[in-house]
Amino acid sequence: MKKDQLLTRRRVLMAGAGAVGAAATAGVITVATGDGPAGSVAAAGPQARRSLRPSAYRLQPLTGYGPPQAAPRRTLVRREPLLRLSGRGRTMVLTFDDGPDPRYTPAILDTLARYDVRAMFFVCGGMAAGHRELLARMAEEGHVVGNHTWSHPLLTRLTRRRIRTEMERTCDVIEDAYGERPEWFRAPYGAWNRAVFRIGAELGMEPLAWTVDTLDWTSPGARFIVDRVENGAAPGVVVLSHDAGGDRSQSVRALRRYLPELLDDGYHVTVPRRQYG
Repeated sequence: MKKDQLLTRRRVLMAGAGAVGAAATAGVITVATGDGPAGSVAAAGPQARRSLRPSAYRLQPLTGYGPPQAAPRRTLVRREPLLRLSGRGRTMVLTFDDGPDPRYTPAILDTLARYDVRAMFFVCGGMAAGHRELLARMAEEGHVVGNHTWSHPLLTRLTRRRIRTEMERTCDVIEDAYGERPEWFRAPYGAWNRAVFRIGAELGMEPLAWTVDTLDWTSPGARFIVDRVENGAAPGVVVLSHDAGGDRSQSVRALRRYLPELLDDGYHVTVPRRQYG
C-alpha cells in the first residue's frame, strides 16, 4: 500500500473517532445492535438514560444474593362464617346491624360511651351515605364498623356482579366516612354462599355471624331482649342486635339494662382484632 493511501486512511479513522467523541459530548450516541437498525441511546448525564441490554449472567444472579423472593399470598376464603371469637377470660362482643339510624344509633353510642365499651356496627351503605357523621363518631370512640351491604338484599339470590356492587359500594362509603376500609362483613339474614365468601375475601374482609340472636327485630319487649343476652352470655359470644330497620327503642332500653349487668358479672365487652398470617 502506498504511503499516501496509508495517510489518507489514518485521517479517516481519526476523523471518525472525533465525530463519536463530539456526539457523546452532546449527550447522544448512535449504536447498532444485531437486533435491527441503529438507534439513539441517551448517554450518561443528567438526562434520562436507557441502559443497554444486560448480558445473560446479569439476569441470573448467584443464589443467596439479593432479597428473598416472597411467595404470592393466597386469599383465604372461608366456607362458613365465624360465629364466636377466641380470647382470654370472659370476653364478649356486641354487634348492631342495619344502621346507622339517627333515631337510635346515637342513644346506643351514648350508652356504650357511658360504660367505656367498644362495639361493632355492621352498617348498610345506603344508610351510612346519609349519616356519615355517625360513622365518624364511631371511629372517634373506637368502635369497629363492618360491611352489611348497600341495600340489605338476600345475597344468595344475586349474581356475582350484584353481590360485588353491594359490598364494594359500602366499602367505599365506610372508608370515606369512617377513615378505613372495613375488615369484617356480615351477610343480611345470615344468608351466605360460596360467592359471598369469595367476594368478601377479595375485598379484604372476614365473615362474622353471631352466637346469640336477641330477636329484637321481632319487637319482643326490652325484658325479653335482656333475658336473651344474659342467658346466652359466655366467653367468646357474639351478640346480634339492631340499631335500625324499624322501631329499635326496645333495643336501646335493653342495652341500658344488660350492659352494666354483664360488666358487673366480670365480662369484658370489646371488639375483635384481625389476625394476619
